[in-house]
Amino acid sequence: MAAEAHHSNTKRIWAVFIYMSLITIVEVVLGIYKPQSLHHVHVLGLSLLNYIFIILTIWKAYYIMWAFMHLEQEKVAFRWSVAGVLSFLIVYFVTLVLIEGDYVHDVFQNSQYRWIF
Repeated sequence: MAAEAHHSNTKRIWAVFIYMSLITIVEVVLGIYKPQSLHHVHVLGLSLLNYIFIILTIWKAYYIMWAFMHLEQEKVAFRWSVAGVLSFLIVYFVTLVLIEGDYVHDVFQNSQYRWIF
């Protein structure tokens, strides 16, 4: 029985850390500065800046699955069965939350109910 040599994953860990940090820095910078060209342009009732945040968040979630759940070492069909389903559910959840939040906002803005907080 041949013993395999243990190899260090330090390079891989730093690569994942830098990649995730860069995406997070882009999100934070966009959140702080809120460029007018993205913040005040609305598509389907949502600003382009919000779409960018949603896409970057899904991208980070996929990369977390890719790196930390070791999906990069799996077969393509298994990868898509995990990542595809979870991505769809995240998009579905975000859509439902945005629709419900818009409805609640309209109810409080346009009815006799007032904000109590």
